[in-house]
Amino acid sequence: MPTWNEINDEIDASEDANAHDTVRQKYIVKLAKLTNRETIGYYSGFLQKRDGSGRIHPECAINDHDMNGFMAVIHGLERDRGLDLILHTPGGDIEATRSLVSYLHRMFGYDIRVIVPHIAQSAGTMISCAAKEIILGKHSFLGPTDPQINGVPAMGILTEIDRAITEIKENNLKKLVWDHVFSKFHPSFIMNCERAVEGTKVMVKEWLENNMFSAEKDSENLAKNAVEQLMNYSGTSGHNQHFSVEDAQKMGLKIIELEDDQDLQENVLSVHHSYMASFARSTAIKIIDNSIGNSWTIGNQ
Repeated sequence: MPTWNEINDEIDASEDANAHDTVRQKYIVKLAKLTNRETIGYYSGFLQKRDGSGRIHPECAINDHDMNGFMAVIHGLERDRGLDLILHTPGGDIEATRSLVSYLHRMFGYDIRVIVPHIAQSAGTMISCAAKEIILGKHSFLGPTDPQINGVPAMGILTEIDRAITEIKENNLKKLVWDHVFSKFHPSFIMNCERAVEGTKVMVKEWLENNMFSAEKDSENLAKNAVEQLMNYSGTSGHNQHFSVEDAQKMGLKIIELEDDQDLQENVLSVHHSYMASFARSTAIKIIDNSIGNSWTIGNQ
């Protein structure tokens, strides 16, 4: 397996100005040949593309614009070979996520695996739950499926409300403090948080029942249990909590450990390193590729 440094050296050794794209495509094609499955890489540059205050570019998140990218890279793929989706994302818009999953299921049915070489948080974890299997390494992490409203974790707001009610009951003077805290939110904001949380629970549970747990007799209970753990805000350190491969297995999710197949591990990590090298060498903030040479990129203008 080429290391990060070796892939960088391979790119630097080329006189081609677009060598980082060429090398990345080479490793995606190589992975697809190994698995004999159609392959799409969806990569956000959220770890690299941050401003001076540490905030990521808005386009790094999953949004409705991504549908154009998926349409571009699904064109020309054989729909009966199954799909491996390599995912690296901080999450994003819930309805955009719902639309993307619906589109992928219509194009490839339920023969979809999600591969997470590093991080797929929030809505990225939701997409992972729509697959039949999730491939994770020791260095891979999922996150709580906590929907965000205007960039604010909805479950965090609802937890704060419960806390406020408890504190005000114990000491009525605390009402002044909490009135100030909640005064900055629009009157419908809390209702939107409640609807988003409930909608996410129903959506992810349905995806798990229909695919990952579809062959299990107790698919409904398995899905319900997994969703409860993924959305257990009190049991996490926050919206950016990292769930390891062991955590995901304890939730009952169907996990394939990347290290169990050395050839697969080497090829997946080569693809991952190639994406990281591409972000380091370009203005791209999001890249979507397929295994037949098609790419769709959003740049930071």
